[in-house]
Amino acid sequence: MEKKYFVSLPELAKEHELRVVYASPDYESIRVGSMDINRPGIQLMGYLEHFDANRIQVIGRSENAMMEEQDSQQRTAGFAAIMSRRPPAVIVAHDEVVLPECLEMARKYGVTLLTTTVDTSEFSARFIHSLRYHLAPRETIHGVLMEVYGEGMLIIGDSGVGKSETALGLLKQGHRLIADDAVEILRTSSFHLEGRSPSIIKHFMELRGIGVINVPSVFGIGAVKPSCQIDLVVQMELWDESKHYDRLGLDTRTTEYLGVDVPLVTIPVRPGRNLAVILEIAAMTNRQKKTGYNAAEDLARRVDESVDLGLGF
Repeated sequence: MEKKYFVSLPELAKEHELRVVYASPDYESIRVGSMDINRPGIQLMGYLEHFDANRIQVIGRSENAMMEEQDSQQRTAGFAAIMSRRPPAVIVAHDEVVLPECLEMARKYGVTLLTTTVDTSEFSARFIHSLRYHLAPRETIHGVLMEVYGEGMLIIGDSGVGKSETALGLLKQGHRLIADDAVEILRTSSFHLEGRSPSIIKHFMELRGIGVINVPSVFGIGAVKPSCQIDLVVQMELWDESKHYDRLGLDTRTTEYLGVDVPLVTIPVRPGRNLAVILEIAAMTNRQKKTGYNAAEDLARRVDESVDLGLGF
């Protein structure tokens, strides 16, 4: 069974600069576990089928205007229907006035009431993105994560194969480090993975023979980034003369993390290979493939056309 993650309500309130109108007695201990929110339009009118009380409820301009048109008794009933099910919190967005009946029912049922000045749609988008980040399934693996020409590149391989040394070469060429030695991978959607460094080793790099370095101190703050999407996995391995390595790039290979497939390339390592440059080319090639161009397929097509015309090479 997949592990479930939670984020504390006070942490979310601080992150999104929410104002506390009413804090429930258990406010400090409330943990949010749902990645989605709910805008309770029809629920405020009494339709409570499929209502998920685990979601934070967001009341925007439309919901507030609808309730203002009701009399006080109807407003009390509507807010009571929501508050009695004890959602983690109710957030009134767009700097709307908190209706007296809303505050009254929040106090009666012990539901935290918060407000934000941000437009409802913009706030909802930001908040859902934040929840998906905090609550994402995750795993930590041994590797290095770099951003190379905008591509998030996860470099993996056996210990001592040269991952950190290659990352150092990429840093020298102006690319950015996200994590060295340990990479925390988060599944932020059904199709995307994001990588970051465990906080205790963030921005540090270990180089055999030299020791630990603080990357921003050596290369400047522009040489690091807190996180990035994982677009490509590079498997580094010692060159094996008996093994066949793909020379054209026609084979499309992937690897899987947390149920998401990511393109995979294997780079054999031996003295004399400029691995930093090779990984730069891997990043640029991956970008081209995402735009629909594959050099290997283009070459194969040209060869086939030449053979069909009887021209040879």
